[in-house]
Amino acid sequence: MSRFDESIHHLVETIASRRGVDPAASWSARLLANPALAAKKLGEEALETALAAVQGDRAATVQESADLIYHWLALMAAMNIDLDDVAAALEARQGRSGLDEKASRPG
Repeated sequence: MSRFDESIHHLVETIASRRGVDPAASWSARLLANPALAAKKLGEEALETALAAVQGDRAATVQESADLIYHWLALMAAMNIDLDDVAAALEARQGRSGLDEKASRPG
């Protein structure tokens, strides 16, 4: 298991352990109790990550990426979305051009 895999695994477990905890006592518990807040924070972190990258700030991009991943995982947990379902969606796209996949989407 890579260092990244281990970090993600630990983070998923930590977020899951906050389910049912008083939201006043834990940021993760607050996000789990309020999927809309988790989604808002994910959007903020995505923007901050993109801005850091556009500015060419590698260190900030790394830090913001960590925030982005955390908030994405929290949102998935808040919405009871199994990460294996996300993996299945990714696997379904393997071997297919990203341009072709995007063109096949409705609307």
